[in-house]
Amino acid sequence: MKSFISEDDIEQAICNRLALPEYGWTRIECDPSAEAQDDVSRTGRSASTECILPDVLLSSLKRLNPQIDEKILKDIVRDFRRDFSGTDLVDTNYRLYGQIRNGVNVKVLRDGKEDFDIVRLIDFGNPLNNSFHCVNQMWIKGHYRYRRPDVLLFVNGLPMVFIELKNSTVKIEESYNKNLVSYRKDIPNIFAFNQICVLSNGVKTKVGAWNSDYDYFFEWLRVDDEKEVLNRERIEEHGLSVTYLVDGLLRKERLIDYIENFILFDRKRTKIIAKNHQYLGVNHLIDNVERRGKLDGKLGVFWHTQGSGKSYSMVMFVRKVRRKLTGNFTFLVVTDREDLDAQIHKTFVRTETIGAKEECQPKNAVQLREFLSGNKPMVFTLIQKFQYDKKEKYPLLSNRDDIFVLVDEAHRTQYKQLAENMHTGLPNANYIAFTGTPLLGSKRLTNQWFGDYVSEYNFAQAIDDGSTRPLYYSRRVPEVGLSNDWLDTDIADIVEDENLNDREQELLENSSSRILEVIKRDSRLEKIAKDIAHHFPRRGFLGKGMVISVDKYTVIRMFDKVQKYWKEEMKLLVQERNEAKTQEERDRLNSILAYMDGTEMAVVISEEAGEEEKFAAQHLDITVHRRKMKEIRGGKDIEDRFKDPNDPFRLVFVCSMWLTGFDVPSLSTLYLDKPMKGHTLMQAIARANRVCPGKTCGIIVDYVNVFKYMQRALADYASSGENGEFPAKDIEQLISGIDGCIVECVAFLRQIGIVIDDIVAETDALEQLEMLRMAYNRILEKDEWKNRFKVLTNLLGNLYDAAKPEIFERGWSNVNFAPLNYLNGLFCNRVDDEKLSRAKARMSETLDRSVSASAVSENVLEEPGCQYGVRQGKVIDLSKLDVDSLRNVIKSTPYKALEIDDLRMFIERALEQLINKNCTRVSFSQRYKNIIDRYNSGGSENEDYYEKLLQLIEDMKAEQSRSFEMGLTEEELEIYDLLIADKKLTKAEEQRVILASKNLYIKVSAAKGRDMGVDWYKDEQPRTVVLALIKKALNDDLPECYDRVSFNDKVNLLFRHFVDMAAQGYGWTA
Repeated sequence: MKSFISEDDIEQAICNRLALPEYGWTRIECDPSAEAQDDVSRTGRSASTECILPDVLLSSLKRLNPQIDEKILKDIVRDFRRDFSGTDLVDTNYRLYGQIRNGVNVKVLRDGKEDFDIVRLIDFGNPLNNSFHCVNQMWIKGHYRYRRPDVLLFVNGLPMVFIELKNSTVKIEESYNKNLVSYRKDIPNIFAFNQICVLSNGVKTKVGAWNSDYDYFFEWLRVDDEKEVLNRERIEEHGLSVTYLVDGLLRKERLIDYIENFILFDRKRTKIIAKNHQYLGVNHLIDNVERRGKLDGKLGVFWHTQGSGKSYSMVMFVRKVRRKLTGNFTFLVVTDREDLDAQIHKTFVRTETIGAKEECQPKNAVQLREFLSGNKPMVFTLIQKFQYDKKEKYPLLSNRDDIFVLVDEAHRTQYKQLAENMHTGLPNANYIAFTGTPLLGSKRLTNQWFGDYVSEYNFAQAIDDGSTRPLYYSRRVPEVGLSNDWLDTDIADIVEDENLNDREQELLENSSSRILEVIKRDSRLEKIAKDIAHHFPRRGFLGKGMVISVDKYTVIRMFDKVQKYWKEEMKLLVQERNEAKTQEERDRLNSILAYMDGTEMAVVISEEAGEEEKFAAQHLDITVHRRKMKEIRGGKDIEDRFKDPNDPFRLVFVCSMWLTGFDVPSLSTLYLDKPMKGHTLMQAIARANRVCPGKTCGIIVDYVNVFKYMQRALADYASSGENGEFPAKDIEQLISGIDGCIVECVAFLRQIGIVIDDIVAETDALEQLEMLRMAYNRILEKDEWKNRFKVLTNLLGNLYDAAKPEIFERGWSNVNFAPLNYLNGLFCNRVDDEKLSRAKARMSETLDRSVSASAVSENVLEEPGCQYGVRQGKVIDLSKLDVDSLRNVIKSTPYKALEIDDLRMFIERALEQLINKNCTRVSFSQRYKNIIDRYNSGGSENEDYYEKLLQLIEDMKAEQSRSFEMGLTEEELEIYDLLIADKKLTKAEEQRVILASKNLYIKVSAAKGRDMGVDWYKDEQPRTVVLALIKKALNDDLPECYDRVSFNDKVNLLFRHFVDMAAQGYGWTA
């Protein structure tokens, strides 16, 4: 049984471990109490809005850059101290990572002349020369509220690692949904420098990029080698996942290596951080590079299963060799298909490893030989371009031993004469095989050519780690399946390539004519096409689909037949809709019809000379399909359209194209009607295993009965060695998993006093519905309950969707599913419950009295050109809200939690508008959060909770009208509040501060058009002008009770305020 592990247990385990001498991190423990929100004494910050450790940063910069003038270093620190919240944070994170990795370019004077130099932010050459700080419970003030991350890890004063923790009874996904997502909204500034985010509940620990979807977070359980056998039960029981993470990633040398070499940006927008197996695998390969003299040019086989990020691993390898090793290296990337060559080249371009216009793809064999005889840093080629006159010996191209040949999908490209030519031309090169399916057994040629495995990460490991999705197979239309012995012939090997030479065609026709006749029989194809047209639109998760046929002619025939049955299926659905008895059933059928009507299909097959005549001889027209394959629509080619999950191109028909190296995360269903086995079969089925939000698994619909051969392939390429189970399972096991998920949901509800069995047993339909309403209201009472229930039932819904339509066809039932699905529907607004809607309407009607579409309300003074525009479409005027009416609504409703939920959303919107106009109102937001936290932790009863929320609204009403009562604009009031903070004033002194606030606002507003241009806060001259203006204005108007210290404090406070507001996009800039 798993032990209970608290958040504090995990936090202390991380911090204490990092503080050990062998890790050597300096620990800073901050005060977590609300009273210490603005206490920055332990971190050296000047304000709680700052997210760096400025003193640590400055001292580190001095140590790393002794040749740079201190003033320049202080300017960098000052720039990094600012609030980046108002910027495009994805762009900011990309830009700052570039400075972290490559340094900051600065202007310097040398011998009286202007020159350039680079300020290093991190010493990558000597990791121990950097400063490492582990800080827990540090308060950070955002625009709307204070937040307190559990643990932040700083390198040279920059926050590089964010760690969010939950206790072991809370699902880790909740820490993402509830905490990380809200941190990104509340204190986005903390992620400007962030490189790694960690989520943990002790039982599980996951790592991801700061802006990734939860689906892309991954485990880090292997410390030194990908082949380490994991005892997951022991890890979860004793909460060891965090320990593995600290040992495997957070040691100083490893973290610095990771930051420098294992972070990429795809097209400058998508942040890619290396997974556990990529980090270990690439570093093992680097070790072989460093001892390449002993390996006779065979650097090894890099065997990482399909979908585990092999292309990015290649990029990381190339980048690290270039950056860390001395030499004038050339990297030759070899594939055997044009689509693969284009894809891998595109990956290198999009990650800025090479330039988009860099000439590195030879047009032909002659140009390839020219490239390799020279000194090009990167070359991408097809193996076919090593073609040469068979009567002649292939020429020597280069004797260099600093050429690295990266052969992608090496199970095909490492043998035959072409590979011999490559080795002859580059005899001293270093060869590396990157593959998801190396040739095994009697054909173990992969190892013969490339040496031993340098890194292994198989199918099962990837699923266990969450790097890929599990696969389930469904044997539909069994009458079209073939007997198993047919695959023992060579047909699967022969039809692997869709462009057969004359000898292969003859062999195929002579030895396998009976098998092919059966596979291509028209009546059989008709049944399959009819099943695809029925199955594809009835799936739950409507991802992309791929139909794989035996040859190019059959691909087009299958396309035509599916088109025919698609139309027939739509006619049947229309008829079924017209006969439907309920609106719910009509809506369901309309949804399927709309999906079918909007779905596009296409054929994708390779082009060959004289193809029009060849297809015409088969009574087929290739021209219309070829035009579509070459069509550019909306700037996207057919490949990009299929990769776009929102594009209506949803079903593709192929033979061999797109079965290797083609990454479409949303592809969830594979219709397999082609003989395959071994590595070819593994390559094909792995098209459906990529991670995609909402996708719980991939489905393989098997029409050729390859089940026996799938088991053999999985035994070779996928067995984990940890539990002996195959990672691809019959869809029956997916359906049985739904029952297990229901058991977990029912058990959770019982813990909070909801007995599903009682609801199911109720025979009166109206009473049963009322019990469901009360259950919904009960779940809403606590945020933790609501979040937990949504995670559990969303998983249940995803599994149920993944099993459609097979789950209907197999007659599955579970009496507890319907009430759970109904409750989830209430949360997701899929269910319209009339009684609950009326309850919501009562609350909404009361709240809506305070909401207007106009930006002006009678008691809220708005000046033309005011600095803070309200970001919602509607403005809340709290003066119109009757709190007593709210109190009566809450007292009279049986669904108090439901109505309080609406009230909370209203309060949050009102707080946002109030704070947008005056940053000093953050205390109201913190007070609101304290009320919620106290209730969720059981510290207050329901009635007290409701009353505290209503009292908060009363106080917010008074606050909203304060500017009107004082005769100030909102901007002037904000300045006034900043000036009087922490000051005790007489009435007369208050009047002078009011006057000072008005005058300062007028003067700064006048300077806005003159001195405060775009990004003025970044330049020294306008900063100096604005600071002087504030100082003079306040010196003229503030009363004498502001002594020199408090005067200077207020000057600096207001200057930082104007800078922060300008940087965050809240005004004070032209």
